[in-house]
Amino acid sequence: MSLAAPIDRRLSVAPMMDWTDRHCRAFHRVLTRRTLLYTEMAVDKAILNGDTPRLIGFDAAEHPVAIQLGGSEPGDLARAARIAEDYGYAEINLNVGCPSDRVQSGRFGACLMQEPELVADCVAAMQDAVGVPVTVKCRIGVDDQEPEEALFTLVDTVAARGIASFAVHARKAWLKGLSPKENRSIPPLDYDLVRRLKAERPALEIILNGGLEDLEHAIAETATLDGAMIGRAAYHTPWILARADSAVFGESDPVATRAEALAAFRPYIAAHLRSGGRLHDITRHMLGLFAGEPGARQWRRILSEKATRSGAGLDVLDEAEAAIPSREEAA
Repeated sequence: MSLAAPIDRRLSVAPMMDWTDRHCRAFHRVLTRRTLLYTEMAVDKAILNGDTPRLIGFDAAEHPVAIQLGGSEPGDLARAARIAEDYGYAEINLNVGCPSDRVQSGRFGACLMQEPELVADCVAAMQDAVGVPVTVKCRIGVDDQEPEEALFTLVDTVAARGIASFAVHARKAWLKGLSPKENRSIPPLDYDLVRRLKAERPALEIILNGGLEDLEHAIAETATLDGAMIGRAAYHTPWILARADSAVFGESDPVATRAEALAAFRPYIAAHLRSGGRLHDITRHMLGLFAGEPGARQWRRILSEKATRSGAGLDVLDEAEAAIPSREEAA
């Protein structure tokens, strides 16, 4: 049974493959102290048999940070969860929502919506292995499943094993006929179903995910829920996170302008470069910082063209920032 103190999940950034790596999370943490951050999905067998430090290592400055695991073998997931806890993650989340072919072939991700008893066995094994909270991120159904039946069955089956927190991507996943990219936008959203789940299961923590465009949208849609998980909007327009601490958590925001954010993040970038890392490893996550602002196109162009070059350094970041008009005011 989990022993750790509860985690504040009123706002989180969703786990996103190829996007929410350690550099992305470090950047987001400059913008918000309180928002819960998630790793990319890490496959249990890769953690057990691969380069574990490279796969799941992270900086303590990223806290609060949770890891998302992929898998369907309770024993492997339990061992991977124990390793993740030893690394210092505050939460272990099981992926029951990714629709990619690679995930399906491994019998995990969204296809597990069809096997609620197996999901329950997996999370029970994980929960027995660690002291930090274990949670689930799922869809409302897959393929021809009736969403209300599929979602409630999965949640009830898993909750019966002691899991109390669920992040629900409010779309079906079509395992055949749609690509993973299409599955993020084509199946219609059903926020009302997620709200009904919370109303009928008030003791559970229900977090809404899917299609949330900004903080205002997230706050409005989750007035009767326990929190919001923002995905692509937080990645493509990260400045929305700079108001999260005040708008969601009632605390002061860490930076007032994008220039302040860049100055605060600069030591992290410099340390990465000194260790032999590439500038592009980090700046690829920063392309949307000035989205909607004068100079945004030049910012993206300079970073896209020059940060990828061998030996690219902080001068490239300086050049990109210089392309932004100096009249930016505190947001």
